[in-house]
Amino acid sequence: MLETIAGALVGLLSGWHLAWMMAGVLVGLVIGILPGLGGIAGMAILLPFIYGMDPVSALGMLIGMVAVVPTGDTFTSILMGIPGSSASQATILDGFPMAKRGEAARALSAAFLSSMIGGVIGALVLTVFVVVARPVILAFSSAELFMLTVLGLSMVGVLSGSSLLKGLLSCALGLLLGSIGAAPATGEWRFTFGLDYLTDGLPIVVVGLGIFALPEIIDLLRANRAIAAAAALGRGWRDGVRDTLANMGLVLRCSGIGCLIGALPGLGGSVVDWVAYGHVVQTSRDRSQFGRGDVRGVIAPESANNAVQGGALIPTLLFGIPGSGSMAIFLGGMVLLGLQPGITMIETRLDLTYTIIWSLAIANILGAGLCVLVSRHVARLTTIPYVYLAPFMVMIVLFAAYQATRDWGDILALMALGVLGVYMRRFGWPRPPLLIGFVLAPGAETYLYQAIQFHAWAWLWRPGVIVIAVTILLSVWAGMRVAGKGIDEGGAAAAGGHRRLPQAVFALVLAAVFAHALWQSLGWSYLAQVFPLGVAAPAMAGILVVLGLVAFARHHAVVFDTEHLIRTQPRTMEYFLAWLAGLLLASAVLGFLLGLALYFAAFLAIEARAPLRRVVTLTASAIAFLVGMAWLFVLDFPRGLLQEAFRLPWPLA
Repeated sequence: MLETIAGALVGLLSGWHLAWMMAGVLVGLVIGILPGLGGIAGMAILLPFIYGMDPVSALGMLIGMVAVVPTGDTFTSILMGIPGSSASQATILDGFPMAKRGEAARALSAAFLSSMIGGVIGALVLTVFVVVARPVILAFSSAELFMLTVLGLSMVGVLSGSSLLKGLLSCALGLLLGSIGAAPATGEWRFTFGLDYLTDGLPIVVVGLGIFALPEIIDLLRANRAIAAAAALGRGWRDGVRDTLANMGLVLRCSGIGCLIGALPGLGGSVVDWVAYGHVVQTSRDRSQFGRGDVRGVIAPESANNAVQGGALIPTLLFGIPGSGSMAIFLGGMVLLGLQPGITMIETRLDLTYTIIWSLAIANILGAGLCVLVSRHVARLTTIPYVYLAPFMVMIVLFAAYQATRDWGDILALMALGVLGVYMRRFGWPRPPLLIGFVLAPGAETYLYQAIQFHAWAWLWRPGVIVIAVTILLSVWAGMRVAGKGIDEGGAAAAGGHRRLPQAVFALVLAAVFAHALWQSLGWSYLAQVFPLGVAAPAMAGILVVLGLVAFARHHAVVFDTEHLIRTQPRTMEYFLAWLAGLLLASAVLGFLLGLALYFAAFLAIEARAPLRRVVTLTASAIAFLVGMAWLFVLDFPRGLLQEAFRLPWPLA
């Protein structure tokens, strides 16, 4: 065994194998830095290049790419408040406030070191589990998987800030958004409104960017300043390293969480960062700074999301069952190389198995080192006046969203969810519970249906279910203790009896959403209606309580509005939402590229008051970047009405 492990390392480090792995690492960092793309897009880019390659080089390149995407996506999450991927959304909660305080370097260094340690631990766990994991994986049936989704939902109490009721209702809204599309048990269409775009549900990339990215862009535009006053590294870098080493126990625990969740197909990176974040809040004595810039809120999710890949490779290599979307494409790559994943590969090609493991460990080390080298330069982005960065951020967000399904619906859904996120932020409705509900909804419903079909209600007495249920009760108890002690966007100063009419209007809109979901659910078959009905009915009762508190309570955590804190700013959030609406209208008429060019030039000229030469240079650079990305991804941007009328060719399309 040891000879095989050592031989795999020597083979990987000899010849061109290491160079190919390094190429994969570089691609992974670029893919991670571009928001919304993630490991699936990276795998799709590299897959055509592996034809005819030596298996060691090809596997090293693929694993090198997918291993470091969670490291690269840290840049935009911390520096811009834009989730680089679904696995880095929880990092924003504390990483971005640290960047706004001028502690970007500290947050980045803590994230990179914890990511590296988490990735290496994932590789070590994979090494051990290659031998012992088969009976463990097979012990998890749909019943245990359903309970694990419930465990994820139990984190809502931790992430609800000062109002547990609003957190639960946000989670309910996320569960209903996650129910859009075909019912898993019957195939009936739910909440599609006759739109083909909604038949497959909303993409996670669109939801994450809409709920988190656009509200942060508008908030920073209203502040009319740079993200941070300074971006010097030095002491900040050393502080981040010390923070990580001082919280090594947290790093190890969250890495273990990442490995476990990654090993369970269907959960993966979209869930693990929230579970890890909930864990650190639950287990911390001082919770006052979570959501406002606590470095532990960066270390926990970053440790977990890099360890996920080691866990996801366990079912991929042992059973040929992809642990994530990127692992599904990785399986296709293995088939192209003539390899058949499964127990047979473990028994007959153990050398290649350990090549994969070594690639995972080395890639995490190389990726973290490269990020450290460029972080000094990237952190300077936070000192640029945000009015110059904002149009570039909008462009990247729109491009990332459009990558989801390459449909006009991606952009429209992004804008609609962006408006929802803006007002949730203003009125103190926590956004993380919504995303948790959305991510877990499909799995929760599917696993519940399967558990009932396979075991009737006897699944409740399975030993694994009982163990997880006890864990859930402990999580709920911890969440109730934590509720009201942090993670508010606006702080206690935003609570109180300030303008209540806007809060009531927003609550009425949510009440209409829950009422419509309730009414629609009654028209479906039992198996199709049980999940959305079970969510919408209590949510309707809860929103009525919120309306009553907004109308009559003198002082209550539910009554919350941040607008009075920033009313001295010259621009309202509606003003910048109008800019986005103008971009949408211009794109619909002129086409995406021409509409974006017009938006860029107008925004820089009017808001940034940039000279004509700078406006032309920046606009041309942005359009050139998009054209290059369109060529790389073989992507046609949405056409406008005038383009269709005059049949203009690409790239004017």
